[in-house]
Amino acid sequence: MKSEDTPFVGGPLDGRVLPVLLGLTGHPPKTYRVPVPDANGGPPTVLVYQRVQASRSKRLGLHQGWKYEYDPEGKLGRGLKWPWSKTDAKADRPSDATPDPHADE
Repeated sequence: MKSEDTPFVGGPLDGRVLPVLLGLTGHPPKTYRVPVPDANGGPPTVLVYQRVQASRSKRLGLHQGWKYEYDPEGKLGRGLKWPWSKTDAKADRPSDATPDPHADE
C-alpha cells in the first residue's frame, strides 16, 4: 500500500509529519484517531485529527495535498449532509412502533 507524509497541526502532534496510508482513491482517511495510553493503566485517550486541504496553487488553484488539524472536541466525523441520510431521517420521522394496548394495566 502507498503512504504519504502528512503534516499534523495543533494538539500534541503539532509540527510532526507522519506517514499515513492512502485509501483506494489515493487520499488519506478523513479522520485520523491516535490512541494515547493512560499512565495509570486506565482507558486510553483518543486524539482526533480531521483531514483538511493543505494549500492551493497560486496560478490555477489546484489542490496541493492534505494536512490534519487537531479536533479538541473529538468529533467522530462529519457524516452525510443529505436530507435522505439515515441519521437525519430517523430524527424527523415519527416512531413506527405500535403502542402496547396493555400498558395501562
